[in-house]
Amino acid sequence: MTLRESLARGAAPSPPGTLHARSVAGGIRVPPGAERVVRFGRDKDEVDLCVGEDDLRVSRRHGELSYQRSTWWLRNTGQQLVRLPRGRLMHLSTEPIPLAPGYTPLFVKGSGHREHLVELYVTDAGEEGRVPRHRAETLPPKRWTLSREERLVLVVLGQQYLQYESDPRPLSYRQAAELLAFLPGAEGITKRVIEHRVEDVRRRLARGGFPYQVTRGDDGGGPSDSVLKHNLLRGLVESTTLVPPDLELLDDYFSS
Repeated sequence: MTLRESLARGAAPSPPGTLHARSVAGGIRVPPGAERVVRFGRDKDEVDLCVGEDDLRVSRRHGELSYQRSTWWLRNTGQQLVRLPRGRLMHLSTEPIPLAPGYTPLFVKGSGHREHLVELYVTDAGEEGRVPRHRAETLPPKRWTLSREERLVLVVLGQQYLQYESDPRPLSYRQAAELLAFLPGAEGITKRVIEHRVEDVRRRLARGGFPYQVTRGDDGGGPSDSVLKHNLLRGLVESTTLVPPDLELLDDYFSS
């Protein structure tokens, strides 16, 4: 399993207003400029960023980003919906929306259950009054070490978190086991195995100073298991330990 870099972890240093865009097919970096337009979709010969090249539900030119009035604006030009964080949907008829500085993931609706991720990142000019530190090392968030199997289990449990749903909830252990049974190489990861892997991660991260409560007290009291799973997945996504490109691990299942 090779983990692809994600714009959720930041973009390369670049001038303010620079647009960074990435999909499974690759990535681009576009400086701001009057009337500049960046297109994404299935036809690699007609767009700047190829998305869903094997999925006929994705339009050949599915969306575009244009630079106007010192802002990048997103427009859906395809037949299928584009979903933004917190469940916001864009239709062909939806008015263009401005992109805020920083990270924005888009999910293009494809065939069946498939959704194709497009990561966007607009470089911010920063806040006035701060001391320039151009050459200083970037301070990353604390990321947590996960084994290959732990990562797969947590991605399955936390799909809604990685899809930036408005009110995400973890899958149950039973639902996760049923899905994993269809993934190549994961057939032996049963409900019991998932429970043990999640418990191991909780205890290890709690000892390491995880910012949210993920284990119960010695007396067994405290939040429900569902709340503890929610806290775990929330913290892993906020720290960019888990990032939207990790959803590619499930693509074999959804495309079958």
